[in-house]
Amino acid sequence: MKATTHKEAKKRQLLDEGLRLLLARGYHGTGLQEILSRAGIPKGSFYNYFPSKEAFSAAVIEHYIEPFIQQLDHHLGQNAATPLQALQDYFRALIEELQGNDFKGGCLLGNLMGEVGDTSELCRQALRRALHRYRDKIAAMLAQAQAAGFVRRDRTAEELADCIVDNWQGALLRMKVERSNAPLERFMNQIFRELLPGEAAGPRTGLHPASSET
Repeated sequence: MKATTHKEAKKRQLLDEGLRLLLARGYHGTGLQEILSRAGIPKGSFYNYFPSKEAFSAAVIEHYIEPFIQQLDHHLGQNAATPLQALQDYFRALIEELQGNDFKGGCLLGNLMGEVGDTSELCRQALRRALHRYRDKIAAMLAQAQAAGFVRRDRTAEELADCIVDNWQGALLRMKVERSNAPLERFMNQIFRELLPGEAAGPRTGLHPASSET
């Protein structure tokens, strides 16, 4: 039992270190030796955990998305009666975190979609699963908001969630180039002022006009 626990702890450490490096350097800029060195694992032991770098990267993708699902649940728990506000608070918290990181890194999913999405079937499938989990969680929150009249009903929750995910990924890519919060603020205004509101939405709070300055 202790050996299993130790192995799982080391596997998680590998995933954590891999996540940091993949986010900072991308798939092709990340070497297994540095990951293993940071995790304190001998090079020959890597294959006790993963059969290949590709399989490892796919596991990192699954590992990466889990905290975002948990954060959505946390914000919904804080605003159970107003899921639209919970969703807005979630994205506002992400923007504050990105600002604290000087707009570097972005989203691992978006980064890897552009880098290996069409060259690694294993990673493509992992990216697809992660995106669908994320989309489905947002769609569930939107469906609750639709039932309460806070979100428009002329489009399905799934369609609206797809718009959110796609626009967020685009805003993150633009953010990295601009090194500015302006693309993220435009996302907030376009989604929460223009795309989503239903008849019961009322005044929109916590939104800021997009600007070209940080």
